Amino acid sequence: MFSGRLFGPLRPKIIPASAHGIDRNLISSCALRTIQTLQRNGFAAFVVGGAVRDLILGRKPKDFDIATDATPEQVRENFRRSRIIGRRFRLVHVMCGPETVEVSTFRGAHQPEETDDGKADEHGRILRDNVFGSQVQDATRRDFTLNALFYDPATQEVWDYHGGVADLKKRRLRLIGDPEQRYREDPIRMLRAVRFAASRTIEIDAATRRPIHRLAGLLAHVPPSRLLDEMLKLLLSGHAAEAVRQLRREGLHHGVLPLLDAAMGRAVGERFVMAALASTDERIGAGKSVSPGFLFAALLWPEVQEEWKVLEGKGMPPIPALYQAMDHVMGAQAGKLPIPHRHGADMREIWAMQPRFSQRSGKRPYRLLEHPRFRAGYDFLLLRSQSGDADSLLGEWWERFQHAGETARSQMLVSDTEPRGRRRRRRRKPRGPGGGPAQGGDAGPAG
Repeated sequence: MFSGRLFGPLRPKIIPASAHGIDRNLISSCALRTIQTLQRNGFAAFVVGGAVRDLILGRKPKDFDIATDATPEQVRENFRRSRIIGRRFRLVHVMCGPETVEVSTFRGAHQPEETDDGKADEHGRILRDNVFGSQVQDATRRDFTLNALFYDPATQEVWDYHGGVADLKKRRLRLIGDPEQRYREDPIRMLRAVRFAASRTIEIDAATRRPIHRLAGLLAHVPPSRLLDEMLKLLLSGHAAEAVRQLRREGLHHGVLPLLDAAMGRAVGERFVMAALASTDERIGAGKSVSPGFLFAALLWPEVQEEWKVLEGKGMPPIPALYQAMDHVMGAQAGKLPIPHRHGADMREIWAMQPRFSQRSGKRPYRLLEHPRFRAGYDFLLLRSQSGDADSLLGEWWERFQHAGETARSQMLVSDTEPRGRRRRRRRKPRGPGGGPAQGGDAGPAG
């Protein structure tokens, strides 16, 4: 645990606006009003964490979190449009029109003896953590130095307890306290380290990085909901391609997407997965929406294909083989990181559409165009074409077909060369000499 001296004489370094460079005008009006109200009523209040970090880096924060010495009940009393949320640690959501800011009370110190009464498990992971404390304790309880920064809009000063501003200037990611202990308290911090390093082009400090590979197995003890939440943040960070490469370098991929390593071990599978991640990063960079279901479908597609080939090799018809392969892969994934049903349904639809893109005769292309998930399936096909997983001409054909007029479409249709199933004739019942049914004519088929 942290030594007591960190909670006693530790004093923040007060950094003026001229040194940190934060533009106060970039802070949302809701966050400013919330802080002003709390300060006017005698409480300390700061913009904290990721928003301060991103403002110093010259990035636009996605949201603004506020830390205060007011309790959740005191915060709630000061804002008519607010509500207390959370069980593990209570927070207050303050609403200003369409905007919501999250207000947390300074968190206190976790004591070593708390492992004896169920607040931490046998691996050191904290299970219950609802202790209020002082600002210095709150700063020390945060994970990385660059997240332990407090900005006061009134004075335009940054309060820095652990050298976070200096680390930002050096583009260095450093844990507060002993890295092994901090990872044991919350193994998700290992994934966060990779995400911050990849998305902010920051180098992980040597001491912070050293225990990661050895402690990667601790992720198996993290609740799946938290694991999935962090994985989605990583994949939707706009730097997913680099983040996944770093996950593999650190040995962290086994605990989050157990089938990803096998896919990345094969040339075509790796090209496809990296093309999908690069495409996702481009869309996010351009401000376009991204579907988590589409992304998970891409990450697991190489395994679906592999299982599909195995089942077809055993004599199973192609379409039933594909559906069984889908079930197998989703079941294997669910054993480690269950994907929510809403994303799983999207994945299955995208996968099931892929063989239909090869059917370019008759009415089938027209019916596929009307599929509600056609665009997602088509984008998936383009990724396959670009990575060598599918014929590039197939992707080009569908690009022309969907934008062509009716006459041009009819001319583009491919002759149906597939062998048609032989129509089964009904066996006529034998007839008697007079044209009527033979004796026993109500019997079933022979044999």
